[in-house]
Amino acid sequence: MSASKIDIRCGDCLEGMKKLKPGSIDLAFADPPFNIGFEYDLYEDQLDDDKYLAWSHDWIAQVVRLLKDSGTFWLAIGDEYAAEMKVLMQRELGLTCRSWVIWYYTFGVNCKRKFNRSHAHLLQMVKDPDHFTFNADTIRVPSARQLVYGDRRANPQGRLPDDTWVLRPQDLPEGFRSDGDTWYFARVAGTFKERAGFHGCQMPEQLIGRIVRASSNENDWVLDPFLGSGTTGSVAKKLNRQFIGFELSPEYVQQARGRIESVEIGQPLDGAAEPTRSAPSTAQGRPLDSARKPRRKKAKTQQELTGIEGKPS
Repeated sequence: MSASKIDIRCGDCLEGMKKLKPGSIDLAFADPPFNIGFEYDLYEDQLDDDKYLAWSHDWIAQVVRLLKDSGTFWLAIGDEYAAEMKVLMQRELGLTCRSWVIWYYTFGVNCKRKFNRSHAHLLQMVKDPDHFTFNADTIRVPSARQLVYGDRRANPQGRLPDDTWVLRPQDLPEGFRSDGDTWYFARVAGTFKERAGFHGCQMPEQLIGRIVRASSNENDWVLDPFLGSGTTGSVAKKLNRQFIGFELSPEYVQQARGRIESVEIGQPLDGAAEPTRSAPSTAQGRPLDSARKPRRKKAKTQQELTGIEGKPS
């Protein structure tokens, strides 16, 4: 198996992408700053709306220039600008939205004056709506016909994930299903084994893996304009894709490069492939049951402790 080409460049992605050959990228994935005031190493994540959208237009225009005619662009974005980004990409940059996926996660952001945030948006955009890569069989999940009804007409390969409203799986463990277009993957919390530790917005490898498998083939070129913790590069290498990434912070570049160099082609992705098992177990964790009180150890009597009979109470 040939080695994947990994190209990591330190610098502004907008200027860096201008130097790349048009039509050279098969798949681009971007998890840009959400403009919500997050503290990155160098970037100031708090621009005026007009400036943020103008900057977004400029760097996404470069992504579009770099995509092959059959290429796909996946954008991760928060509530604040999801609608604006979709309109911008469709009306101004000529892309077509094939899917608007909701990434639902546990370990969400605790809020005081709104419902707790536990999701982000994943927009699948393509240049040519009739000609693009979508490897359905690589991302299928078991269907209800298979798991519930035992229907012989069920496709043995399962069905495609779709997007639906779901309850938190820990609230209703038997009710959550993975065959929806709301994808459940836990955020990479501080206690997770796959946590790199140097970047606060690390994406789960299993989530990126689903995108890379669906929207590219082996040896295709994958681009990430915001390298961050290096998850996209790590997944691309494991799945035998070529990769190029940009990152403004020299510190993040050094850490991400080390992470990517440490993995091998064919190595399993970090995290559980089954989403309801992606959160780590806690040694002292236990479900609460109001109908059943936790058992307590029976206290030893004075006689058992000392061998001397105590006074009657």
